[in-house]
Formats: sequence, C-alpha cells, structure tokens
Amino acid sequence: MPRLRVLWGLVRPHRSSLILGLVLGLGATASLLATPMAIKWVLDSLSGSGSMVLPVVILLGLLVIGALLGFWQQIVLGTMAEKVVLGARTSLIRRIYGARVDALSKRSGGELVTRVTSDTVLLREAASSSIVQIVNSSIALVGSIVLMAVLDWPILLVTLVAVIGVGIVVGILMPRIASAQQGAQSSLGDLGSRLEGGIRALRTIKVNGAERSQADRVMRDARLSARHSIRAVRIEAVAWTAAGAGIQLSVIAVLAIGAWRVSNGTLAVSTLVAFLLYAFQLVEPVTELTMHVSQLQAGIAAAGRIRELESIRVESDDVQVRPGGTDGSEADGTPRSLHGGSPETALVRFVDVEARYDETSKPVVIDVDLDVPRRGHLAIVGPSGAGKTTIFSLMLRFLDPSAGHLLLDGAPYEQLSYHEVRSRFAYVEQDTPVVPGSVRDNLALGNPRADDAAMFEALAAVDLDQRVRALPGGLDTPALSTTLSGGERQRLALARALISDADILLLDEATAQLDGRTEAAIHEVISRVAQRNAVVTIAHRLSTVIDADEIVVLERGRIRARGTHRELLNDDELYRELVAALRISH
Repeated sequence: MPRLRVLWGLVRPHRSSLILGLVLGLGATASLLATPMAIKWVLDSLSGSGSMVLPVVILLGLLVIGALLGFWQQIVLGTMAEKVVLGARTSLIRRIYGARVDALSKRSGGELVTRVTSDTVLLREAASSSIVQIVNSSIALVGSIVLMAVLDWPILLVTLVAVIGVGIVVGILMPRIASAQQGAQSSLGDLGSRLEGGIRALRTIKVNGAERSQADRVMRDARLSARHSIRAVRIEAVAWTAAGAGIQLSVIAVLAIGAWRVSNGTLAVSTLVAFLLYAFQLVEPVTELTMHVSQLQAGIAAAGRIRELESIRVESDDVQVRPGGTDGSEADGTPRSLHGGSPETALVRFVDVEARYDETSKPVVIDVDLDVPRRGHLAIVGPSGAGKTTIFSLMLRFLDPSAGHLLLDGAPYEQLSYHEVRSRFAYVEQDTPVVPGSVRDNLALGNPRADDAAMFEALAAVDLDQRVRALPGGLDTPALSTTLSGGERQRLALARALISDADILLLDEATAQLDGRTEAAIHEVISRVAQRNAVVTIAHRLSTVIDADEIVVLERGRIRARGTHRELLNDDELYRELVAALRISH
C-alpha cells in the first residue's frame, strides 16, 4: 500500500524508539494482565489458611511497574512523534524550496502550507503511538481472552460473541471514517489556498466591496471541511459506542451466568471476580483499537496527500554530458558554440530556442536566437504575452527549453549546475516580493558578506538610504508592507541586485512603481552598471529602454525586430505603435 509505505518511511529513522515504546507497552500490558490473577490469589488466600503478604506485595509491585512502564512509554513515544512530524515537515520544506518553479507554480501556496502544517500533525499519532497502541491493545485483547479461557472457557464463549460482533461493526465503519477524514483535509487545503490568495489581494477585495462574497467563498470550504469532520465524528461515535456497549453487554452476561454457576457450586467466587476483571479490561483494548485504527486511517490519508507532493519535480544539480556533443558540446565534453559564433562575444546565447510550460500547451517562445553581451544594456519589449518573462525564466533555468540550446560563457546549460547558472545573475522580479525578515536580511540575499557600508551604498544608488536610516531599527527593521511602500520595496529589490557580484542584471519592469525622480536615478544606475556588466531589462514603459544599446521586439513568442530605439522607430511598425500608445516623445 503506497500510503502506508510513505508512513513507514517517516517512522523508519526512529524505529529504535518505536521498538522501545513497543517493549515498554508490552511490559505495561503484561502487568495489567497479571493483576486479576494476583487479585484472585489474594481472594483465595482469604478463604484459605495461606499468607496474604506475598500476593499483596506482588499486586502492589505490578501496579508500580505498570505505572512506571506506562510513564516511560509516553515520554518515548511522545518524543518520537514530534521527531516524526519534524522530519516530515523538514522533507516537505526542502522539497518545496528545491522544486522546479514551473512545477511548483501549478499548486497554490495555501495548499502547500496546509500540507506542511495540518497534514503533518495527523502523522503525529498515526506514525508513533497508534501503531504501538494497536499492537499493545491487540495483545491485551488476545491475552485477556487466553487467560479468561484458562479461568473458565464456557463463560468465555459468551464474551467471544460480543468481541466478534464489535470487530465486524468496526471493520465496516473504518473505511467510512477514513473517507470522511480525507475529505475534511482536502477541503482544509482548499480553504488554505483560497484564504492565502484572498489575503494577498485584500486591498483589491476591499476597494471592490467584495469582502462578504470572498469571505463566503472561504467559509464554504470551512463548512465543507466541518461537514466531513462531523461525519467522521458521528461514525467514530457509532463505532466506539458499539464497541463499549458490546463489551458491557458481555460483562452483564458473564455476571449473570457466573453468579448462577457460583450459586450451584460449579465456579469459585475468586474465579468469577478474576474473570469479571478481565471482562472489564476488554473495554479498554477494544475502545483503544477502535480509536487508534481511526487515527491510523487519518494518518495514512495524510501520508497520501504528502506523497502527492513527492510528484513535484525538484531541481537536480547533476549535470548532463551527452556523448557525441548532442548537448552542445564536443564529444570530449568541451563546450563549443552551436552556430559557429565565438563564445567570447556573448555571455548568454540562445540558439533556436523553443519553450512551453507543459507538454500539451503551445510554445510560448519559438525559434529564438539571441546574444546577451558581456557588458551593455539589452532591452526586451513587446505586447503582453509576447514571451518576455519566459526569456528571463529560460536564462535563470526556471524553465528548460523544449527545443534548442542555451549557453553561458560558451558552456551549454546542461553542463552547468543550477547554482553555477544563477550565481551569474541578479534578478529583480516584476512583483518585487519581499523575503520575510528585516531590510538587512533582504539585502544579504544578494551578497551575504556585504557589510553595512556596502548595503547603504546600494540603497543610496536607488535613493532609499535616507528612508532606511529613518526607520526605527534601521537595517534591522522588518521589511513589511506596512513599513515600506510598493515603490520602496521595488527599490529595495534593486538595491539587493546591485549589492550582488553578478555578471548579468535582469530587471523585469523594475521601474513600474517608481516616481519620475527615482526612475531617473534608476536609469543612471542602469547606465553605470552597463558599462562594466550586462543589463537586460523588460519594460512596458519604453522610457526605461530608449537608451538601451540594443532593443529586441518580441511578438507571439518570436523575435520580430532588433536594433536601437531610433532604428526601430524607422523600421518596425509594432515598435512605433508601442511608442505611440505610451505617448513617448521621439
């Protein structure tokens, strides 16, 4: 069973603790099973001439030993359970952060958060105490029945009828419990996804007066999850009630039949008392079996949802060197230029590149041949959906080409690790998300070794140094949306890029939220960086690229034209339309 294998995979590193917990539980169960026999010994001593000291001492010893073993077991299994949860969360977090961007983008953030938080909690009991307690309860149940058979097998038959009946009822109800719990967790994942998206768009929702409708949509998921959970609770209640009532009924039957046999002298009172104690003891293992099997079902369902995340493709830094140079290299692995150009003329080269986001979709980039020089400013423009951001995704290896090749410093991307490729780039996203943490934490992403002076120098370049100095904690102030405006967060992302020692600066609409004064400062920064490194910009505002050394015009995934601003104004109709639409003087 795949889900059970996932569950065992999480438990396996802690199997020594699991075995210890099992042994301790068996010891506690043995003490519990021996107690009625010790009580029978005490009662027999009362009716005879033997001493009661030894049986009483043994009875007390069993009580103390059982309590100590149970206490130790709780500590061992509780610690193990938390380690299992930590291990599951660690594995999920590493997979999420190591996942390919194109694969991860198909899942919502809220769903992933639910998997890491809620589903891993369900593993706690299922992967530790439930397994042990199911074994212990089974042994306690079997042990009680065996000892009851030793005491008096005719009365045992009455008890077995009740136990078998309870087992049939529980067996029928368990799959329904599992189904209800799985539905509850699935709805909870949808709730987390919708809530996370709503929080991100809260300002838009409020402006449009959609708070109630959006809250109702989230509440529908909450109510659906509650309905599934209530259904599970009701089925569990039926199972537990049937289990308890069945055993209690057997106790009444044992008491009635036992009393009749004591009255006619065919059964000793001490035997009846011991038998009744075992009958009462059956209630606990039967109830625990029902409860822990239910918990195990919930854990197995959670393991199945966690297993789904294992299908997310992760980035592997195992480089591919194919014989015969089919990866863009010579047969001996030496990098070469695929179209006869010199690797020294371009830092990044696209050769007949085609890209698509999945195997069934249409290409979003088609037959692209493009050189990014070692220094200078290259701008990429075009209508929305033309493929501009896809070009960046290809350069950063967020997406692999479905045809064609990319080379970095003359070496095919397939021969380079993800780190080797991305360490050459600094990237400012269009949405400029801020990484959780302080202003310093965000800047340190670009260069962990940068000191305060280097950070403030980068901030000054984007006209943000005085703003940061005025913050209550300076560089150590949390970088929140309530602390920094959208434009300030964009400038912080630019400063992070500037502080890095990357060879290529990628700017995706980097001046979208800036005022005219700050935009002019950014243009100055771009010009300065372009003198020593490569700068590649994407812009819908052509004012950010008119001074570029080369402008590439994309249309429907293809390169339509390339040249300087003036050349394109003269030669390309689409570029003129873009310029005219934005009312840029030329």
